[in-house]
Amino acid sequence: GFFTGYRKIHDKMKKQTFRTTAQKDFAGAFAELCYNKHTWQAWADFVEAAAIALHNACDRTSIKHGEREARYHQIMNGYSPKEQAVFPKLFAMLCAALEQNPEQDFLGDMFMRLELGSHWHGQFFTPYNVCRMMAEMQMQDIKTQIQERGWVSIHDCACGAGATLIAARNVIMRQKLDWSSQALFVGQDIDRTAALMCYLQLSLLGCAGYVVIADSLRYPITGSLLRPARAPQQDIWYMPALFLSTAWGYRMLWEQVERMTGTRSQDK
Repeated sequence: GFFTGYRKIHDKMKKQTFRTTAQKDFAGAFAELCYNKHTWQAWADFVEAAAIALHNACDRTSIKHGEREARYHQIMNGYSPKEQAVFPKLFAMLCAALEQNPEQDFLGDMFMRLELGSHWHGQFFTPYNVCRMMAEMQMQDIKTQIQERGWVSIHDCACGAGATLIAARNVIMRQKLDWSSQALFVGQDIDRTAALMCYLQLSLLGCAGYVVIADSLRYPITGSLLRPARAPQQDIWYMPALFLSTAWGYRMLWEQVERMTGTRSQDK
Protein backbone atom coordinates (compact mmCIF):
# COMPACT_ATOMS: atom_id res chain seq x y z
CA GLY A 1 0.00 0.00 0.00
CA PHE A 2 0.86 3.68 -0.13
CA PHE A 3 2.42 3.86 3.34
CA THR A 4 3.86 0.33 3.45
CA GLY A 5 7.53 1.36 3.35
CA TYR A 6 6.97 4.13 5.90
CA ARG A 7 5.16 1.76 8.29
CA LYS A 8 7.83 -0.91 7.93
CA ILE A 9 10.73 1.36 8.76
CA HIS A 10 8.88 2.88 11.72
CA ASP A 11 8.10 -0.61 13.01
CA LYS A 12 11.80 -1.44 12.75
CA MET A 13 12.68 1.77 14.58
CA LYS A 14 10.35 0.85 17.43
CA LYS A 15 11.89 -2.62 17.74
CA GLN A 16 15.49 -1.53 17.19
CA THR A 17 17.78 -0.09 19.82
CA PHE A 18 20.00 2.58 18.34
CA ARG A 19 23.38 3.07 19.95
CA THR A 20 23.54 6.82 19.44
CA THR A 21 21.28 9.82 18.98
CA ALA A 22 22.86 10.28 15.53
CA GLN A 23 21.61 6.85 14.46
CA LYS A 24 18.10 7.48 15.74
CA ASP A 25 17.88 10.90 14.09
CA PHE A 26 19.22 9.52 10.81
CA ALA A 27 16.66 6.70 10.81
CA GLY A 28 13.87 9.17 11.54
CA ALA A 29 14.84 11.41 8.63
CA PHE A 30 15.35 8.43 6.32
CA ALA A 31 11.81 7.24 7.06
CA GLU A 32 10.54 10.33 5.26
CA LEU A 33 11.83 8.86 1.98
CA CYS A 34 9.86 5.64 2.43
CA TYR A 35 6.30 6.85 1.87
CA ASN A 36 6.25 5.90 -1.80
CA LYS A 37 9.39 3.79 -2.10
CA HIS A 38 10.49 0.42 -0.78
CA THR A 39 12.95 0.92 2.05
CA TRP A 40 15.82 -0.72 0.16
CA GLN A 41 15.18 1.44 -2.93
CA ALA A 42 15.15 4.66 -0.89
CA TRP A 43 18.43 3.60 0.74
CA ALA A 44 20.08 2.80 -2.60
CA ASP A 45 18.86 6.11 -4.05
CA PHE A 46 20.19 8.18 -1.15
CA VAL A 47 23.59 6.48 -1.23
CA GLU A 48 24.00 6.84 -4.99
CA ALA A 49 22.76 10.45 -5.12
CA ALA A 50 25.08 11.48 -2.28
CA ALA A 51 28.04 9.72 -3.90
CA ILE A 52 27.39 11.41 -7.25
CA ALA A 53 27.06 14.85 -5.65
CA LEU A 54 30.35 14.40 -3.80
CA HIS A 55 32.25 12.95 -6.75
CA ASN A 56 31.06 15.39 -9.42
CA ALA A 57 31.77 18.40 -7.23
CA CYS A 58 35.47 17.46 -7.22
CA ASP A 59 35.98 15.78 -10.61
CA ARG A 60 34.38 17.74 -13.44
CA THR A 61 36.72 16.31 -16.10
CA SER A 62 35.81 12.63 -15.67
CA ILE A 63 34.43 10.81 -18.70
CA LYS A 64 31.66 9.65 -16.36
CA HIS A 65 30.72 13.16 -15.17
CA GLY A 66 27.83 13.73 -17.57
CA GLU A 67 26.48 10.21 -17.18
CA ARG A 68 26.51 10.46 -13.40
CA GLU A 69 24.95 13.91 -13.45
CA ALA A 70 22.08 12.57 -15.56
CA ARG A 71 21.67 9.66 -13.16
CA TYR A 72 21.52 12.08 -10.22
CA HIS A 73 18.63 13.99 -11.80
CA GLN A 74 16.89 10.72 -12.66
CA ILE A 75 17.01 9.67 -8.99
CA MET A 76 15.84 13.03 -7.66
CA ASN A 77 12.97 13.23 -10.17
CA GLY A 78 11.53 10.12 -8.54
CA TYR A 79 10.83 12.07 -5.34
CA SER A 80 8.60 15.00 -4.45
CA PRO A 81 10.20 18.40 -3.65
CA LYS A 82 9.60 17.75 0.05
CA GLU A 83 11.32 14.35 -0.17
CA GLN A 84 14.19 15.82 -2.20
CA ALA A 85 14.92 18.13 0.73
CA VAL A 86 15.56 15.05 2.89
CA PHE A 87 18.62 14.00 0.83
CA PRO A 88 20.91 16.89 1.89
CA LYS A 89 19.59 16.53 5.44
CA LEU A 90 20.70 12.88 5.53
CA PHE A 91 24.05 13.78 3.98
CA ALA A 92 24.64 16.43 6.64
CA MET A 93 23.76 13.91 9.37
CA LEU A 94 26.24 11.43 7.91
CA CYS A 95 28.98 14.08 7.83
CA ALA A 96 28.28 15.09 11.43
CA ALA A 97 28.21 11.49 12.67
CA LEU A 98 31.59 10.64 11.12
CA GLU A 99 33.13 13.90 12.28
CA GLN A 100 31.92 13.30 15.83
CA ASN A 101 33.10 9.69 15.84
CA PRO A 102 35.33 8.42 13.00
CA GLU A 103 35.72 5.10 14.84
CA GLN A 104 32.65 3.54 13.25
CA ASP A 105 31.08 2.17 10.10
CA PHE A 106 28.04 4.43 10.31
CA LEU A 107 26.31 3.43 7.07
CA GLY A 108 27.09 -0.27 7.45
CA ASP A 109 25.73 -0.26 10.98
CA MET A 110 22.57 1.58 9.92
CA PHE A 111 22.15 -0.82 6.99
CA MET A 112 22.13 -3.77 9.37
CA ARG A 113 19.95 -2.09 12.03
CA LEU A 114 17.32 -1.25 9.43
CA GLU A 115 17.43 -4.91 8.28
CA LEU A 116 18.15 -3.94 4.69
CA GLY A 117 20.38 -6.95 4.12
CA SER A 118 17.42 -9.20 3.37
CA HIS A 119 16.90 -7.54 -0.01
CA TRP A 120 20.57 -8.04 -0.87
CA HIS A 121 20.34 -11.82 -0.42
CA GLY A 122 21.30 -11.88 3.23
CA GLN A 123 24.24 -9.50 2.94
CA PHE A 124 26.04 -9.07 6.26
CA PHE A 125 28.65 -6.44 7.08
CA THR A 126 31.44 -7.33 9.51
CA PRO A 127 31.02 -5.35 12.76
CA TYR A 128 33.42 -2.43 13.05
CA ASN A 129 35.02 -3.69 16.28
CA VAL A 130 36.07 -6.90 14.53
CA CYS A 131 37.55 -4.86 11.68
CA ARG A 132 39.42 -2.68 14.17
CA MET A 133 40.92 -5.77 15.83
CA MET A 134 42.06 -7.15 12.46
CA ALA A 135 43.56 -3.81 11.45
CA GLU A 136 45.47 -3.48 14.72
CA MET A 137 46.88 -6.99 14.30
CA GLN A 138 47.88 -6.63 10.66
CA MET A 139 49.24 -3.09 10.65
CA GLN A 140 51.75 -3.16 13.47
CA ASP A 141 54.63 -2.31 11.09
CA ILE A 142 52.82 0.44 9.21
CA LYS A 143 55.29 3.13 10.29
CA THR A 144 58.21 1.12 8.92
CA GLN A 145 56.43 0.56 5.60
CA ILE A 146 55.73 4.26 5.22
CA GLN A 147 59.29 5.23 6.17
CA GLU A 148 60.71 2.86 3.54
CA ARG A 149 58.48 3.97 0.65
CA GLY A 150 56.91 7.23 1.67
CA TRP A 151 53.40 5.82 1.47
CA VAL A 152 51.48 2.57 1.76
CA SER A 153 48.55 1.08 -0.13
CA ILE A 154 45.63 -0.67 1.60
CA HIS A 155 43.38 -2.78 -0.60
CA ASP A 156 40.13 -4.56 0.32
CA CYS A 157 38.77 -6.58 -2.62
CA ALA A 158 35.41 -7.16 -0.89
CA CYS A 159 35.06 -3.84 0.88
CA GLY A 160 31.34 -3.77 1.66
CA ALA A 161 30.54 -0.45 3.35
CA GLY A 162 34.23 0.09 4.10
CA ALA A 163 34.58 -0.96 7.74
CA THR A 164 37.99 -2.62 7.23
CA LEU A 165 39.39 0.38 5.37
CA ILE A 166 37.96 2.79 7.94
CA ALA A 167 39.60 0.77 10.69
CA ALA A 168 42.92 0.88 8.80
CA ARG A 169 42.61 4.64 8.44
CA ASN A 170 42.07 4.98 12.18
CA VAL A 171 45.09 2.79 13.00
CA ILE A 172 47.22 5.16 10.94
CA MET A 173 45.64 8.16 12.65
CA ARG A 174 46.35 6.76 16.13
CA GLN A 175 49.99 6.27 15.16
CA LYS A 176 50.20 10.02 14.42
CA LEU A 177 50.68 9.46 10.67
CA ASP A 178 48.97 11.38 7.89
CA TRP A 179 46.39 9.01 6.43
CA SER A 180 45.44 11.45 3.66
CA SER A 181 48.92 11.78 2.13
CA GLN A 182 50.68 8.62 3.28
CA ALA A 183 48.05 5.91 2.63
CA LEU A 184 46.19 4.97 -0.53
CA PHE A 185 42.83 3.32 0.21
CA VAL A 186 41.43 1.03 -2.49
CA GLY A 187 38.15 -0.85 -2.21
CA GLN A 188 36.28 -3.10 -4.59
CA ASP A 189 32.86 -4.70 -4.36
CA ILE A 190 30.42 -6.33 -6.76
CA ASP A 191 27.44 -4.65 -5.08
CA ARG A 192 26.95 -1.08 -6.25
CA THR A 193 25.19 0.22 -3.15
CA ALA A 194 27.74 -1.28 -0.76
CA ALA A 195 30.67 0.06 -2.81
CA LEU A 196 29.19 3.55 -2.86
CA MET A 197 28.61 3.40 0.91
CA CYS A 198 32.33 2.69 1.21
CA TYR A 199 33.16 5.52 -1.19
CA LEU A 200 31.03 8.00 0.76
CA GLN A 201 32.45 7.19 4.16
CA LEU A 202 36.11 7.08 3.14
CA SER A 203 35.73 10.33 1.20
CA LEU A 204 34.16 12.11 4.15
CA LEU A 205 36.93 10.81 6.42
CA GLY A 206 39.53 12.48 4.19
CA CYS A 207 41.02 9.33 2.69
CA ALA A 208 42.74 9.35 -0.70
CA GLY A 209 42.02 6.50 -3.09
CA TYR A 210 39.15 5.04 -5.04
CA VAL A 211 36.46 2.37 -5.02
CA VAL A 212 35.86 -0.02 -7.91
CA ILE A 213 32.41 -1.45 -8.59
CA ALA A 214 32.99 -4.84 -10.22
CA ASP A 215 33.36 -8.53 -9.45
CA SER A 216 36.87 -8.73 -7.94
CA LEU A 217 37.27 -12.36 -9.06
CA ARG A 218 36.35 -11.80 -12.70
CA TYR A 219 37.54 -8.22 -13.04
CA PRO A 220 40.32 -7.57 -10.50
CA ILE A 221 42.32 -4.35 -10.49
CA THR A 222 45.21 -4.61 -12.94
CA GLY A 223 48.22 -2.40 -13.50
CA SER A 224 49.23 -0.76 -10.24
CA LEU A 225 46.99 0.30 -7.40
CA LEU A 226 48.22 3.86 -7.85
CA ARG A 227 47.32 3.98 -11.56
CA PRO A 228 44.88 1.13 -12.27
CA ALA A 229 44.22 0.02 -15.83
CA ARG A 230 40.57 0.87 -16.47
CA ALA A 231 38.47 -2.07 -17.67
CA PRO A 232 35.06 -1.63 -19.37
CA GLN A 233 33.44 -3.82 -16.71
CA GLN A 234 34.70 -1.61 -13.89
CA ASP A 235 33.12 1.56 -12.57
CA ILE A 236 35.80 3.54 -10.69
CA TRP A 237 34.96 6.25 -8.15
CA TYR A 238 37.89 8.46 -7.12
CA MET A 239 37.86 10.08 -3.68
CA PRO A 240 38.13 13.89 -3.44
CA ALA A 241 41.37 13.78 -1.42
CA LEU A 242 43.10 12.13 -4.37
CA PHE A 243 42.43 15.24 -6.47
CA LEU A 244 43.16 17.75 -3.71
CA SER A 245 46.51 16.31 -2.62
CA THR A 246 49.65 17.54 -4.39
CA ALA A 247 51.57 14.52 -3.06
CA TRP A 248 49.32 12.00 -4.82
CA GLY A 249 49.39 14.02 -8.02
CA TYR A 250 53.18 13.88 -8.09
CA ARG A 251 53.24 10.18 -7.27
CA MET A 252 50.85 9.30 -10.08
CA LEU A 253 52.80 11.49 -12.50
CA TRP A 254 56.09 9.93 -11.43
CA GLU A 255 54.74 6.42 -11.89
CA GLN A 256 53.60 7.33 -15.39
CA VAL A 257 57.11 8.61 -16.18
CA GLU A 258 58.61 5.39 -14.83
CA ARG A 259 56.34 3.30 -17.04
CA MET A 260 57.31 5.31 -20.11
CA THR A 261 61.03 5.17 -19.37
CA GLY A 262 61.13 1.66 -17.91
CA THR A 263 62.81 2.82 -14.72
CA ARG A 264 61.88 2.17 -11.12
CA SER A 265 62.90 4.11 -8.03
CA GLN A 266 62.04 4.67 -4.42
CA ASP A 267 58.73 6.51 -4.30
CA LYS A 268 58.65 9.34 -1.82
